[in-house]
Amino acid sequence: MLDKRGRKIAEGGCAEIFEWEEGSKILKLARPNIYYGDAAVEYQKNLTVWESGIPSARPFELVDIEGRPGIVFERIIGDTLTERFIRQGLQQADIHGDGELVRVTAQLLYDIHQRNDVPLPPSQREQLIYAIQHAVQLSEAEREHIVNSLRPLPQKAQLCHGDPNPHNILIQKDNKPLLIDWMNAAIGNPEADLAEYIIMIRYAVLPADMPEPILKMFDQVRELMIERFMEEYTRKSGITHAEVEPWLVPIAARKLTVDSIPDAEKERLLHFIRENLSMHDLGEIQTEEVNP
Repeated sequence: MLDKRGRKIAEGGCAEIFEWEEGSKILKLARPNIYYGDAAVEYQKNLTVWESGIPSARPFELVDIEGRPGIVFERIIGDTLTERFIRQGLQQADIHGDGELVRVTAQLLYDIHQRNDVPLPPSQREQLIYAIQHAVQLSEAEREHIVNSLRPLPQKAQLCHGDPNPHNILIQKDNKPLLIDWMNAAIGNPEADLAEYIIMIRYAVLPADMPEPILKMFDQVRELMIERFMEEYTRKSGITHAEVEPWLVPIAARKLTVDSIPDAEKERLLHFIRENLSMHDLGEIQTEEVNP
């Protein structure tokens, strides 16, 4: 494979992003610990979503660069919601929850969740259970209890993104939003996506190099952002916070297995999970602490 990489323009816990073909496209190059098969699944999911007309970046090909898998995407010109969040410094509208961060996310997720015709496997619950069973920070009894808590929940068949955070929402020059990074996409329950958003806003540890005023302001408005987001989404869909509540602990447990999440954030998630797993819920089983 001819290496057409240009300069590196971004990076995350699982991949580096490079310009490709003189900047007309981008390459998402997986870290060395990512298997080729996982990248192939990600490529196929992105292709399926794009071919279904969902606002997303077009994937062109799956490549191998120096033994590392990568996906070539169209280059989207625009800002992530995170970038706008930082640049605008949490303007007053966003603090009160009627600004871009809340409104755009609620509308975009609602539109995606209306799609029940995208040919992805109905694997959301299976993916979630698999991840929970591999959360080594939890004891076997804790993992079993969390998995069992999913069983009575209704099963739906709607398109879900799986990781709806502001890094994955791009606002294009025409102000139209789109979602990138469909690796965790599946057919299932919108409530799981909403739980992902709530958990992310509530427990995210922002990078230490963010401006101090942004860090402090974000901590002050986390719960208000969640409240306003759910008000907006409920107004559109009828799904309430009470219906999302049972998904919070399972989603938090899943996120313990994500490599790109910092240890400090995982400690917050673990504390939240254990606060919610009372001894009454677990019967008389004594849980044992398992080091990450």
